[in-house]
Amino acid sequence: MKINQIRWSDKSGWERPLMELTDADLVLVFADTDYFQSDECFTYLRNSYPQAHIVGCSTAGSVVGVEISDGDVVATAIKLERSRVRIASVEISPEINAVTLGEALMVNLNAPDLRHVFVLSDGLQVNGSELAQGLNQAGIPITGGLAGDGTRFGQTWVMADAPAKSGCIVALGFYGEAIIHSGCFAGWDEFGTDRIVTKSVGNVVYEIDGEPALVLYKRYLGELSKELPYSGLRFPLSIQASKSDLPLTRTLLAIDEENNSLTFAGDVPQGYMCKLMQANLDSLIESAGKAAENAQSEHELKNGLCLLVSCVGRRLVMNQLIEEELDIVQEKLGNTTVITGFYSYGELAPFAGLMQCQLHNQTMTLTTIYE
Repeated sequence: MKINQIRWSDKSGWERPLMELTDADLVLVFADTDYFQSDECFTYLRNSYPQAHIVGCSTAGSVVGVEISDGDVVATAIKLERSRVRIASVEISPEINAVTLGEALMVNLNAPDLRHVFVLSDGLQVNGSELAQGLNQAGIPITGGLAGDGTRFGQTWVMADAPAKSGCIVALGFYGEAIIHSGCFAGWDEFGTDRIVTKSVGNVVYEIDGEPALVLYKRYLGELSKELPYSGLRFPLSIQASKSDLPLTRTLLAIDEENNSLTFAGDVPQGYMCKLMQANLDSLIESAGKAAENAQSEHELKNGLCLLVSCVGRRLVMNQLIEEELDIVQEKLGNTTVITGFYSYGELAPFAGLMQCQLHNQTMTLTTIYE
């Protein structure tokens, strides 16, 4: 595997690559800039890498190595030696639910030697929980994330062998001899008592323990409730079907004062147990290291690629310490593994030791690829 990374900035345009990879099989592109949405951006990449599948999304911060890149474009070109890639994409439609879209993507990629699928989805127009359900129908390991738009939450964009557009989901299939692992950890601390979601529809929660959900949330947050929904990114919700199930983390996206409801970045099923969570900076950094340990190959392999998807909420909470979670990932994986990725509106990955992909919020999710 050969890997090359380049950047575009408004000030200097595209960098000259250290190594030409005009025969690259795959180019991954992450960006938080309007230039990413332009025809010019895709045209440059297509002319530079004529044989490659070009896949990417808008972000809440793009990752290159152990740095977070804002306001520019990060492109990672990969030449595979013993494996191959294919892509499938779908457009989101109000008439088609996300389960069906996920199933369609997997049907298009299906083949006997399919090893793994990495998914990038519009971050604001899709029900990520339903998408994961549809993707899981094929029984293939799935990871990925939902595109971001900084902290603006306005519009997200996905690139799939064409100029970036909104309302799109792309799935990237890896075939052949690729050796792929993943890791996903959160590191948030629960606090308060166990409660029950007594009324919810999809990702909107109306009542917790029979009390209006927004009223309860405001009481817990105190003075910080004046900054909702933004301050809610610092206090996600832990949910689980029962004490024997692994908990999922849900990020608050919006509040409705009229209905006293909370809208989260994934489904919160009625009847689930829930608890509020708060940040522990040491635990957040340690969880990134645990994700890297899970994503490590058991073989001594070099020249690997790590696709990193972390949550915008982690970035807001950790602030200037955020690159410490990137440092620990690089330390665990070693300097011969190249890191690229982005800060997202949701992460797709299975729990450790399990096959079923889930929608997560507030996690560090890693996918490592070796040959």
